[in-house]
Amino acid sequence: MSGELSLNINIKEPRWDQGTFMGRAKHFFKVTDPRTVLLSSDTLDEARVIVEDYRSGIAKPGLTEDELWRAKYIYDSAFHPDTGEKMFVIGRMSAQVPMNMSITGCMLTFYRTTPAVVFWQWVNQSFNAVVNYTNRSGDAPITVNQLAAAYISATTGAVVTALGFKSLATRLPPIASRFVPFAAVAAANCINIPFMRQRELKYGIPVMDENGNRLGESPNAAKQAIVQVVVSRIGMAVPAMAIPPVIMNALEKRAFMKVSRLRAWLSFSCFFCHLVFATPLCCALFPQKSSMSLSGLEADLQERIRQISPQTTTVYFNKGL
Repeated sequence: MSGELSLNINIKEPRWDQGTFMGRAKHFFKVTDPRTVLLSSDTLDEARVIVEDYRSGIAKPGLTEDELWRAKYIYDSAFHPDTGEKMFVIGRMSAQVPMNMSITGCMLTFYRTTPAVVFWQWVNQSFNAVVNYTNRSGDAPITVNQLAAAYISATTGAVVTALGFKSLATRLPPIASRFVPFAAVAAANCINIPFMRQRELKYGIPVMDENGNRLGESPNAAKQAIVQVVVSRIGMAVPAMAIPPVIMNALEKRAFMKVSRLRAWLSFSCFFCHLVFATPLCCALFPQKSSMSLSGLEADLQERIRQISPQTTTVYFNKGL
């Protein structure tokens, strides 16, 4: 029938060209939309059924192309791309804005005492551990011991870094102490993400050809993926944690900022505006489906791929978020 939806729409890939930053930005504005966190389990499951059926060649009667893409992005926001599992709600990238707004606001507000720095860095790293595990690459499980090691290492590193910068900041102008949370978060990302994804560094992540055929697992691909994710995560923190301190330090010299409620409202408004744009734009710095030249893989894997797929010169993998 002419009114039926075509089965030739490629929903295995994003709707927009991922070879351009603008295309990736449009994609991640959809994936990280905070409103999807509020969707019910029934709505998420309905989207999954629509997407999985369509991939199998079955289109729901009356389904339009816009409805199909909406279901695809609901699915992408809540289900892991490799395992297909429904992700823990606060670990989803769509939860980044509300969660980070709350935590970042507290870290930038309560930074003057050592107990406050320790507590809020612990809260932040607990949240980051959940996010990093939820958005890992590959379908291999991670053990309880690995999770515990990652959590302890990341939290300890963040707290030690924060306290070190806090001690240094006491000898610098007041505005310097406002950058303590950002320095701690940047350093913690360099610790937390590799530790939470240490299994990938040891055993590798799945690499595929351009048609999605699995060719093997590569630790080198995992290294590239993790570096890209670390850069993106630090980038997310810059607008929310490095820019507002400068703005708030200037505003607090004004008489109207003596009102504590107004100061708090402006702080959180500033954080929210930056986070809404920083999360998708920094996710878009690199394609989620990343690529690597065959020559960049391990020698034994290169040889195996040349035998089973001689025409392959570039491999692809999910870098995670």
